[in-house]
Amino acid sequence: MCQFFSLNSDGTGKIFYFDSRIRKKIMREKLPYETDSHTSIAHFLGFKGAKEDKLNKYEYNPLTKEFKIDQLNTRDDSKEVERKCRKLDFSKIVPELIIKPIINPFTDKHRKRVTKKDIEKLKKWNSVSGSVGGSVGDSVSASVGDSVGASVWDSVGDSVYDSVSDSVSDSVSDSVSASVRASVWASVWASVGDSVWASVGDSVYDSVWAYISSFFKLTEWKYMKHKIGENPFQCCIDLWESGLVPSCDGKIWRLHGENGKILYEHKEI
Repeated sequence: MCQFFSLNSDGTGKIFYFDSRIRKKIMREKLPYETDSHTSIAHFLGFKGAKEDKLNKYEYNPLTKEFKIDQLNTRDDSKEVERKCRKLDFSKIVPELIIKPIINPFTDKHRKRVTKKDIEKLKKWNSVSGSVGGSVGDSVSASVGDSVGASVWDSVGDSVYDSVSDSVSDSVSDSVSASVRASVWASVWASVGDSVWASVGDSVYDSVWAYISSFFKLTEWKYMKHKIGENPFQCCIDLWESGLVPSCDGKIWRLHGENGKILYEHKEI
């Protein structure tokens, strides 16, 4: 299966891909193609049969900056193509996607203490966390899914999960859930212990959903009351990006910092 972002080249460094305008037409079924299919890109531009067989195929993930050679069918122009990929303006390809570094809160920020502002954000997170999973999934599907396709959603999710996992574990499973468990979840688990892990797990997963939402610029988030253009889960995003991950076992709320260590806990917030 082709991944976001897929593109072709002619062997001279000239690249071919679908921009936002074409992607939206495809998702609205006005064009009979797939948004991140090398064959679709080639056929749309008139490269069919023997002409298509002379195109190189590449994939580039703008979040992780990972560049892959899918297939070389003519001169190897991968260095030139990779250089162009890194200079692309993705706001013209997926306007809803926010390109920024992926943060592992436990290893990138090294938080060792909690502030009053952090606790206030935790209180706010307590009031909205229960709706985050359905809201993010349905909102992105409704807005981004209609315009760019599932490949973008999969790319963001896998990039966040795998990047967080890569910095903690030498062995990363292809399973999304296993990747998260091997990193952020495992770190929290080590802090709280087996006895409360089952109930803590869902709350940590909610935090991951909130962080994933930060990679999308949407005017509306489903099932939530908020100002237009405002992300209702920003409180958790701020905590995550500052190096803190919230968890709750149904009774006690916690904030985990460096390597998942518990830095704050309280029965009522």
